Amino acid sequence: MDHFAGLDVSVKDTSICIVDDTGKIKREVKVASEPEALLAVLKNPAYHFKRIGLEAGPLSQWLFSALAEAGLPVICVETRHMQAVLQAQINKTDRNDARGIAQMMRAGLYRPVHVKTLRSQKLRMLLTHRKLLQSKAIAIENDLRGTLRNFGLKVGMVGKVKFEARIKELVENLPDLAVLVEPMLIVRRVLREQIVILHRRLLAVVRDDEVCRRLMTVPGVGPVVSLTYRATVDVPARFHKSKSVGAVFGLTCSKYQSGEVDWSGRISRCGDEMMRVMLYEAAQSMLRSKKWSWLKALARRLAVIMHRIWVDGTEFRWTREQATAAA
Repeated sequence: MDHFAGLDVSVKDTSICIVDDTGKIKREVKVASEPEALLAVLKNPAYHFKRIGLEAGPLSQWLFSALAEAGLPVICVETRHMQAVLQAQINKTDRNDARGIAQMMRAGLYRPVHVKTLRSQKLRMLLTHRKLLQSKAIAIENDLRGTLRNFGLKVGMVGKVKFEARIKELVENLPDLAVLVEPMLIVRRVLREQIVILHRRLLAVVRDDEVCRRLMTVPGVGPVVSLTYRATVDVPARFHKSKSVGAVFGLTCSKYQSGEVDWSGRISRCGDEMMRVMLYEAAQSMLRSKKWSWLKALARRLAVIMHRIWVDGTEFRWTREQATAAA
């Protein structure tokens, strides 16, 4: 007899529900959200698991990898799809959610998501940490501009390098303001120094990555965009068609059709936000390029072409004649 399990994972505990192929509950238990605790329940030889489901979340990649390495048929389920199914329950509890997930596994009512490889997770951490430090540094600069303006001190147009000198120049004869500004400048200086360190690390990774170098042949695509794309796609073979990449990134139009009503709305924005922003910036950069190309700047089209380049092992071709000759 086949068995199915649903795992409702929280930071501290995980509720487990095991059902057989008739839907009958065989066991319910709550254990610590640790691989060892989950395996102690799921590796019981009395159960023959066909599918084990857990919702995509902060701990899902870690737990998924541990269960998969143990030879269990674990599936990571798309969050929005799972929530839509579980909303039919009257009472929301961890126990009921685990029951619902187990029944979804039994009935096949789930949408699996790709769990990134360890390397892609590390690359993603590099990108997010760099972006976080950038946002904090910009927030400090904007705050200094705004607060000093209250005293009639206008920073004006100044770059990152001369920003600190300009602030000190403005408060040079105002010691009471200088005392308040100095801590902000120190924090900003440290943030900018660490951003440079992370950016150099990013450039070193891109320099040694053959895929990123080929992706950078696309107009508008630089080191940050190429590495973000590599970390987000992770395994290009998971897309059967290159056209599917745009939908996964939320760059295709949402659609509503019912009876005689049929309309297309804005892009769905259901995918990776960081990747969407990067593709949009790359498209804008290409529009400003003086070099002519047959490719019109669309973020979705860029995503598709970059996937094709990755899969085919080719580089970007500026004209249709080059593309035809290569084919």
